[in-house]
Amino acid sequence: MSPLTPAPPPEVYASGHAALPYPFPAPLPPLPAALPRPPGVRPLRPGLWLVATDTHRDSAARYAPLVLDAAELARAEEFRRPGDRATYLCAHVGLRRLLGAHLGVAPRAVVVERAPCPCCGGAHGRPVLADGGPHFSLSHCEGLSLIAVAATPVGVDIERVPAPHLVTEAAEVLHPAESAELAALDGAHRPAAFARVWTRKEAYLKGLGVGLGADPAATYVGAGPTPSAPPGWLLTDVPVPSGHRAAVAVRR
Repeated sequence: MSPLTPAPPPEVYASGHAALPYPFPAPLPPLPAALPRPPGVRPLRPGLWLVATDTHRDSAARYAPLVLDAAELARAEEFRRPGDRATYLCAHVGLRRLLGAHLGVAPRAVVVERAPCPCCGGAHGRPVLADGGPHFSLSHCEGLSLIAVAATPVGVDIERVPAPHLVTEAAEVLHPAESAELAALDGAHRPAAFARVWTRKEAYLKGLGVGLGADPAATYVGAGPTPSAPPGWLLTDVPVPSGHRAAVAVRR
């Protein structure tokens, strides 16, 4: 099995008081391969796609001027590290392809706006489609991107498992119960558990539309094997390549 191939998932995953089909991400084919129109979005069943930078790097760089808008192209140029720039291009080209397929339009014709922030009403909330349509979320770390499309507000996050020396300080921003759960673990298991709780938390906050503008310590999602979904949400870990953790949160 390739290191970029997630392990096969179990049939269902329990989240809170509900069970939903395990959200196994599909690999997105690189351009110029045609992307068939996806099936319609279904309640509580987010579609997930994994974009490997090494697979998409060349095609994304070649097609980005034809797919992305001026703001996205300018943002890509701001990345100083070539790997970060390549991952950004792969993620945003992939997102536009998927949204265009859902809407039945060319990727370049997709118009994304920001919903009002739930906290202050400013125009920096969740990204949304200007003319309505499915909800979506995008996350990337160097080398991988995760995209979700859903019928209700959704958030995803993917992260590399951090080095052990980074975990102790970072754990201080978590919910007190989550920090205690991490402290109770053997040091060798703490980095993966931290990445697990962090991706759950950020997926939920992105689904709300507040991101890290909200206090990460305010909501408990759990550092153990089973996430604790906040009221009104389903929260699930997503199988991704070794050395990474990911999660998806979808509003009921």
